[in-house]
Parts: sequence; C-alpha cells; structure tokens
Amino acid sequence: MRWLIAIAVFTCPLWAQFKSTVPLVAAPTTIVDAKGHYVDGLTVDDLILYDNNVPQKIQMDWMLFPISLVVAVQTSENSGAVIDKLGGLGILLTQLISAEAGETAMISFSRDVRVHQDFTHDPDKITHALQMLRKEGGAAHMLDALDQALTMLEKRPASRRRIILMIAERRDRDSTMKLPDVVARTQRANATVYWLTYSPFLQPFTVKAKTKEDLKPEAERIKGVPCALCPQPDKTPVPADIGPASPFYAIGELIRLHQPDLSNLFTSTTGGHELSFLKKNALEEAVQLVGEEVHRQYILSFEPKSQDGPGGEPGTFHTIHVTVKNRADLVAKTRSGYWELP
Repeated sequence: MRWLIAIAVFTCPLWAQFKSTVPLVAAPTTIVDAKGHYVDGLTVDDLILYDNNVPQKIQMDWMLFPISLVVAVQTSENSGAVIDKLGGLGILLTQLISAEAGETAMISFSRDVRVHQDFTHDPDKITHALQMLRKEGGAAHMLDALDQALTMLEKRPASRRRIILMIAERRDRDSTMKLPDVVARTQRANATVYWLTYSPFLQPFTVKAKTKEDLKPEAERIKGVPCALCPQPDKTPVPADIGPASPFYAIGELIRLHQPDLSNLFTSTTGGHELSFLKKNALEEAVQLVGEEVHRQYILSFEPKSQDGPGGEPGTFHTIHVTVKNRADLVAKTRSGYWELP
C-alpha cells in the first residue's frame, strides 16, 4: 500500500484534471500456480474480475494482438555504465518482447527526449540505435519520455497491444509534464509499462576498463587487424566513467528519495512488472522475463460498473483484482486499479 499512499500525497490535488473518453479498462493478467509456473488455457468463464469488490462482466483475448513496443532509455550523466550494457539488446527486445508481427521503437531521455528509431520490424535498426546512445546531460525527464512514448503508441492501430519498456532510475528529474496527466494518458491509451531499473550509486562499480578506441563512434572503430600494415586500434587506457560522484550529488540523491517511485507506480497501475539489474547478464535476464510474461498473459477488459450503476465520482481510485474460480492454488496478478475519469 505504500505506493498508493505516495500517489495520494503527491497527486490528490490534481486528480480533477483527468479526462478520458475510453469506455473500456484493460487489465493484462498473469496467472501462475504455487510454483510460479504460468497457467494457460483458461477461459473467460474461469475468471472473476472485481472492481472495488464488485464483479464485472469481462471480455478476454489471449495472445491475439501484435505488439507495439517503445523502449525508453535514460541517458543522463549518471547512466554511462548502463548505456554500455545495451548494445546487444536489440535482438532480445525485438524477438522476445515484440516478437513475430510486432514492432519496436526507441527513444532516449535526459533533459530532452529524442526519438532514435521509429517503429520497425528490423532488429538491426534497434541494435544500431542502442549502440549510438551517448550521455546527454544531468536531468532525467521520465514523465516527458513516457508522454512521448504514448504519443507514438496512440498513432498505432487500436488492434495492437501497447507496451512501454523503461530502462531508467525510479524517480523523475525535472520533467515538464505533470504526474497526474501522464498517469491519465497512460490509462486512456490502455498501455502497459514495464520498468528495468538500477541504482546510479552501484552502476559505476560494474564499468569495464576502456580504451580510446572504445570511445570512438561505432562506425569509426577498428574492429579487426587483417594485416600488419593496416591501421591499429588505439589501445590507450582512459579513466573509468564513474558518473557524478561528488558529496553534493550524494546529498541531492538522498533528498530525491521523497519523490514518488515512478517505476512502482506505473507498473502497478498498468499491470506491468518492475525488475532491477546491476550487471549485463541480469539486464538480459530481465528482458527475457518481461518477454515471457508479456506472451503468457490474459488480456481482460471491461466497462466499469459500480453497485450503484455506471460511473462514479471522478478522481476516485478503483482497485482491481482477479481470481480463478474454484482454484485457490492459482494466483492472478493484474493492474492494481485505475482512476475514475469524467
């Protein structure tokens, strides 16, 4: 419940600004047994979805819709160690998450949000975009990045699943967009947010030694030495990229702990998943886990109806939970809820 308290503290005064015309609430639902194994083959008659403890009439689609995925990568000055780990992820993102008939786009964000690759089916283009990432400043406009991702997703056909994969810290740095507005827009788009997060304090300890050759743009690097007379790579060592490490930076990070944990907020309220990583292999495993979950979910949707009739007080939070009929041994995980919108 801590995330719900945080939402109330930081966003209650602005809830009245929410607006929506979406009649259905989407609730991606993962069902596992006592050992954590995914359970397939259930039907709409096997499940009950409760909205504020009121059973709802639900629709269900399972693995029917192709995926539109936006990958958003933080590229602030403390993200160098993370950027170094991303070069080989293109094939994993496109094959394990977007998968067949899916499409992937990639953006980065620091003070500015940049679109590096629009939607494509080509994993090589995503790999290239990841390899071209560089640090771009001290801010981390997460809400602005989410807003840009939603702009891109809203242009895709309604028949596609909309997924955002954030690779970032947990807390925003100076976005111009407001939290309630982005939460509301995410809800209207029926987008699911997954978040791969990391500690900016620990990441510098995972940096590998580099040479001047490593710092050159990808296209200019000498990747092989076919003959003795050919140009040789510059093996001159360079200092490790430890990011901002001053006492003032550390104090600032402690102060930021009072800000909302966006990774928990957006994944909980959209039915996604938050995973943390430190080393490259853990990052790759996290992408695999996201891919597995995405393709084993039941996509439930419903038109909200309370006990007193359709609708409710705008700005109120509705809790959602799903159960499997006559199967107490199965656990269903879905989004925590949604906000009643005018």
